[in-house]
Amino acid sequence: MNRQQARESMMLAEPLPKVILTMAYPTIIAFLITSIYSMADIYFVSSLGTNATAAVSVNSSLDSLIMVAGSLFAVGASSYVARLLGAGNKERASKTLSSSFFFAMALGAAIMILGVCFRRPMVRLFGATDTCEKYAMDYASYVLYAAPFMAANFVMNQCLRSEGSALYSMIGMGIGGVINCFLDPVFILPWGLNMGVAGASLATALSKMISFFVLLYPYVRGHSLLMLSIRNVIFDFGMIKEVIAVGSSSMFRTLLNILSGILINKEAGLISDAALASIGVTNKCMMFCFSIILGFGSGFQPVAGFNWGAKRYDRVRGSFRFSSRTALIGGGVMGLAMALFAPQIIGWFSSGDPELVRLGTLCIRLQALALPIHAWVAIVNHLAGGLGKAKIALLLATARQGSCFIPILYPMSRIFGAEGIASVQAVADVLTLALAIPAMISIKKMIDSAETEENAVLMQQQV
Repeated sequence: MNRQQARESMMLAEPLPKVILTMAYPTIIAFLITSIYSMADIYFVSSLGTNATAAVSVNSSLDSLIMVAGSLFAVGASSYVARLLGAGNKERASKTLSSSFFFAMALGAAIMILGVCFRRPMVRLFGATDTCEKYAMDYASYVLYAAPFMAANFVMNQCLRSEGSALYSMIGMGIGGVINCFLDPVFILPWGLNMGVAGASLATALSKMISFFVLLYPYVRGHSLLMLSIRNVIFDFGMIKEVIAVGSSSMFRTLLNILSGILINKEAGLISDAALASIGVTNKCMMFCFSIILGFGSGFQPVAGFNWGAKRYDRVRGSFRFSSRTALIGGGVMGLAMALFAPQIIGWFSSGDPELVRLGTLCIRLQALALPIHAWVAIVNHLAGGLGKAKIALLLATARQGSCFIPILYPMSRIFGAEGIASVQAVADVLTLALAIPAMISIKKMIDSAETEENAVLMQQQV
């Protein structure tokens, strides 16, 4: 009860910038560590050549596929748990966590079994070319065996943040990331085990499994507000509907990430492995910035959701205003830095391939220019998810690599070639504004209407 009361006091009384930053910084650090070890994978693999680098790019779709299993339940559970805790319903929040955890693990196990059985067709579907197919299969090997643990990790991460235990989430993700960075050279390089691309896969799988047990620790030891237990698993339609409604936005976004990744990989593969590798390297590099944006949004979302559940609409508005300003300024600063140092950054992963450097530099600079837009749209998306507005969250979550990306991919790649492929994501980021601005107006009207109704009820009670 003391932890619950302390959390309520923090969420409902302390200054919003302090609360949001307190919630966000552990998540930002954890995501940055994850981003760094993802970059470490491609850095060490790049020493094996452009074909090997392209193989890691191809397998980004595998990571996204596993993310589908986790995010379907994790994002929805996080939003629902925050609202339940705001309303004081801790028991149902624990049942939501437990059910989502085991459902995600089961879905991850299904992906593991299918992936192991159909590994070659899978990497070809993801866009592997004849010259990088073997490397792609090697990278997929061990990662598939960690899929159930990776899916469950998403649920624990999101729900720890929703209950205000972002530090535990940071530690769980961070330890795995640090271990991955140390294992990569040992498993990949000739002076170590000399496993090549398969070594990167094994390092990633082991780090994810270690993160799983670290994240499980606060639940097992009773250091969390919620109780994780198989006895709490329920098949309640109302709970499942709440989780899936919000989680589906993240699931569809991830599925569109996979689809857009497959399409752009196939288009790039028609040009060269250098074009294919440049897309993957750029995505890994920009993920550093995206991790900060996502971590900040993940700190903002439970604050908005908790205050929405507690009917503190003034704090919902205030948290959005602060988060919007921070995202725009932060996105601008990060974008400028990435644009200035793009050639040097891409050079770390190029193995001396000039075409990879040229295309990667163009791709980074264009995405960097659109970074403030991407950051603000992400905040609007997190607001919709935190308030449980599934349709709006789905609309925005699927825009960046779906409705604003896929329609322009083929025209740009066929008209402008490799340069068009390098430009398509930045153009899509700008187009998302056409959806985010009306969505924000709709959410604002909804908040105003809810506040008006609540004030009317309070006045009637006083009378």
